[in-house]
Amino acid sequence: MRLQALSLGLIPLVTACSVMMAASGKRDPNLGAINIGEPRETVLVHLGQPARTIQNADSTVDVFELERGNEPSMGRAAFHGALDVLTLGAWEIIGTPIEGFAGEKFELTVEYGPDGKVTRIYSGSAGNVAASPGDL
Repeated sequence: MRLQALSLGLIPLVTACSVMMAASGKRDPNLGAINIGEPRETVLVHLGQPARTIQNADSTVDVFELERGNEPSMGRAAFHGALDVLTLGAWEIIGTPIEGFAGEKFELTVEYGPDGKVTRIYSGSAGNVAASPGDL
């Protein structure tokens, strides 16, 4: 009886991967704040530090590696936690991969003119010009 109680008490400690992943997702980047003519500082405030920066003779190019669709969710975390308890931890075999594949990663390239203001915005690896941040 003591062993069973101890085993049940340890389940949350050893099977909380999907719970933690759901609770600590990433907020979607605020692409609506990035427009042609915005200063580089504004872009960095909204998107964080770029993965790489390329300095050309007359421009600067920042490449951001971003993710959307993986917002933190206490509801998803509670759902995973309840299923962990009900299945004695077996839910992690399904729950962890579900959380691991949540969200969509993408690259956003922002080019600045000599004045440090946005001149072009590209999305994806092909370097297609985005008409507006809403199209990304």
